[in-house]
Amino acid sequence: MTSPPASARQRPKTNNPFLIEFLLAMPRIQRAIVSVTDKTGLVEFACKLAGMGVELVSTGGTAKLLRDSGIKVKDVSELTGFPEMLDGRVKTLHPRVHGGILHRRENPSHRTAVAEHGIQPIDMVVVNLYAFEKTAAKPGVHFEELIENIDIGGPSMIRSAAKNFQDVAVVTSPADYPAIAQEMGSLGGELSQQTRWRLAQKAFAATAAYDAAIASTLERVSANGRFELHADTGFPPTLRLQFQKIINLRYGENPHQKAAMYSDGSGTGIANGRQLQGKELSYNNIVDLQAAWDLAQDFSEPVCTIIKHSNPCGTATGKTLVEAYKKALECDPVSAFGGVIGVNRLVDGETAEEMAKLFVEAIAAPSFSGAAKAKFASKKHLRLLEIDYAPQKWVLKNVSGGILVQDNDLHQLQETQLKVVTKRPPTQEEVRALLFAWKICKHVKSNAIVYVREGQSVGIGAGQMSRVDSCKIGAMKAVLSLQGTVAASDAFFPFPDGVEEIARAGATAIIQPGGSVRDQEVIDTADRLELAMVFTGIRHFRH
Repeated sequence: MTSPPASARQRPKTNNPFLIEFLLAMPRIQRAIVSVTDKTGLVEFACKLAGMGVELVSTGGTAKLLRDSGIKVKDVSELTGFPEMLDGRVKTLHPRVHGGILHRRENPSHRTAVAEHGIQPIDMVVVNLYAFEKTAAKPGVHFEELIENIDIGGPSMIRSAAKNFQDVAVVTSPADYPAIAQEMGSLGGELSQQTRWRLAQKAFAATAAYDAAIASTLERVSANGRFELHADTGFPPTLRLQFQKIINLRYGENPHQKAAMYSDGSGTGIANGRQLQGKELSYNNIVDLQAAWDLAQDFSEPVCTIIKHSNPCGTATGKTLVEAYKKALECDPVSAFGGVIGVNRLVDGETAEEMAKLFVEAIAAPSFSGAAKAKFASKKHLRLLEIDYAPQKWVLKNVSGGILVQDNDLHQLQETQLKVVTKRPPTQEEVRALLFAWKICKHVKSNAIVYVREGQSVGIGAGQMSRVDSCKIGAMKAVLSLQGTVAASDAFFPFPDGVEEIARAGATAIIQPGGSVRDQEVIDTADRLELAMVFTGIRHFRH
């Protein structure tokens, strides 16, 4: 089959005449070198290549797999005339491999040179790399094993093929096998230069990510007699981040701002969630879903939180999820309208029945039952997101000219860490409520004050410039009575007036970090008002 004339092919999306010329050329693929660590889908792909008359050249375990599957394959040593050596370290690093890949077919001097040295053209390189990151993640991995899992030949072939993409197709991902086989089948064994260019771009990204993973890992390796990985003692000197765009958003926080969402490839978290139904997620939906999901994951018992503008307007636990939802909604039903819900349990039919009565933008959950999906199906715009949990190690924030990086705030306060500082110690019931309030307070924008009864938020004051104002707003927002509640403050009280407001609202105990120069004044005020107060020694600012 001959290539269709340039006029009959799809015109590349570029105005560069030189780029157009080489994107429209399509040499036929006659020989492929195949050497992969991830063998997913390889046998089927190799069968299709062989069926189109492509000669397959391979190495080691890949060659064995193909032969065992009844596919004819030539060893790379037959191509090079040189045996594999040094425990496989040297097998594809040879002029007859790289010359076959790198020579330009339209260049007469290149054609003469390869002919003089008996170098056969290689038209496709199917390579993926040693699983370095998987090896590095093994507990107690030794330096020698780590080094041996640094691929040399693979990246070299990938880069050679990607550099010469006009003549050579480079395939680094099993996900591309079906589309490549289909295109070759429809074009008589050829691939368009547009496809080759796309594959080359992907290949350079793959080797860049691979080198970044190696560099980032080796920065955490120290010499002490034997080289072994040691515990991470801080942040890397160079921060290398790799994210893939998964969706363009309609706009950002506001309609005049453009936005997109990227994935870290982990398969976990909000960015990798499975949207079951509803409109496309907005930027603000995603931010609120993250806040809801983070809060829900801080609890082991069934919990429900309702988020509005990144702050919880109601959070509660219960024996069942439906009980938790009803209690969370009770805190501030007005603010809950149009909010986002986060839970840490499967959403069942009974819970869905209650949630469906409220206008909600989105719900984040580990999963939804069939009954819940059926109930929500009539709410066409409601977004349902199933999420796999994994704790984030770092939190990143942009600043002009750079980026801030910090450990994620995953601190879990234990009852034994509480320091009673008032004459009256809290009752056991108050202690349980204080610990519950402390968990919620961590997820409220500073300055944060949270009033709760055991297992239920009652009033939340968020994001005020003055802590005493947060105390007042939390009390003002309360729908339920605050008598007998307890209060949490994310940071210390700089003056006694906040404690006075909390007592005036009806709370009986306070949990706070302590650490103010006026701590004693605050404690004396609590004693005068017969409040119990405990210090945590931990602050939970959230900006």
